[in-house]
Amino acid sequence: MSLLSNNIIPGNHGRVFGTDAKEDTDLEAIRKSILEIEGISEVAINNQVFPRELTIYSTKIINIQEVETKVKSVGFHAIPTDD
Repeated sequence: MSLLSNNIIPGNHGRVFGTDAKEDTDLEAIRKSILEIEGISEVAINNQVFPRELTIYSTKIINIQEVETKVKSVGFHAIPTDD
């Protein structure tokens, strides 16, 4: 485990997460929940693939576990991809 694998690093690359949410309303609820985390600047949703993907951009280092906890509070899961 390293700084890169455990965190979302600031910049324009972002970090991709897979989610088990399928409906647009659920994906929007997840997006709003993640945006509540201080330092998250944008959450892009890719609903053209399965499982659905969220690309999260930040302005500071964010621990992945913080994002996973926020998504679980909405009733779904978010798992970082190996990208």
